[in-house]
Amino acid sequence: MAFTRATGKHRRPSRLTRTTANVAGVAALTTTGVIGGLAAPALAADDAVTPQHTGLTQAISVGDSLAQSVDAQAAAQQQAADDAAAAKKAEEAAKKKAEEAKRKAEAAAKAKAKKEREAKERAAREAERKRLNSYVSPITGSTISTGYQTGGAMWSSGSHTGVDFHAASGTSVHAVGSGTVVEAGWGGAYGNNVVIKMNDGTYTQYGHMSSLGVTVGQAVTPGQQIGLSGSTGNSSGPHLHFEARTGADYGTDIDPVSYLRSHGVNV
Repeated sequence: MAFTRATGKHRRPSRLTRTTANVAGVAALTTTGVIGGLAAPALAADDAVTPQHTGLTQAISVGDSLAQSVDAQAAAQQQAADDAAAAKKAEEAAKKKAEEAKRKAEAAAKAKAKKEREAKERAAREAERKRLNSYVSPITGSTISTGYQTGGAMWSSGSHTGVDFHAASGTSVHAVGSGTVVEAGWGGAYGNNVVIKMNDGTYTQYGHMSSLGVTVGQAVTPGQQIGLSGSTGNSSGPHLHFEARTGADYGTDIDPVSYLRSHGVNV
């Protein structure tokens, strides 16, 4: 009895057809980068086609190695980029820190300089304040020739209303302290004289001068030259007549030596 080969859609593919399909599948897997281990089982299903005959397993392995090399290179490049960014960030942070330290140092130096300048200014103001409140002798290095309230016919009141300081004609006469000139000119028996209202409210008078160096209304300070000594007015010779008074008028005189000593002048 003869048998007829089955035909139609249920016909089983020939071995050659199956082998060709497997080879094409493996090639497609290689192209898409699918790992090499998948190819071997596919080929092992068919006895006629093996990896040793086709060489596909080797090709897939080479593709994997290349991909791994590319990945490693990309990772190395990324790491290098990260390292460069980190180094740049660290450099910028160090620069910023240095600039901040410089700014703080400059600010500290300015503050120190300002503090020192203010201290010097305060010291200068204090020194000037002390100077303005100080008193000096009307004739530098001189001594008294005629004392206060010395009696004699020379004086209309019967006694000396001030003191006389030794002074050759033309010797510099100084204001004994700070004040304002209220009289500067001829004073009768006092000759050329200057009267100063002191800042403490008292008055000082300088008589018999040869010339005057101040005018009424002028402010004077301790030691300032107000004229030159002489022998004008009721005078027996060159000297400086000095008086201290509680008021501007004649007759309010006080002991000029005690007055000067009370203000720290050694006479």
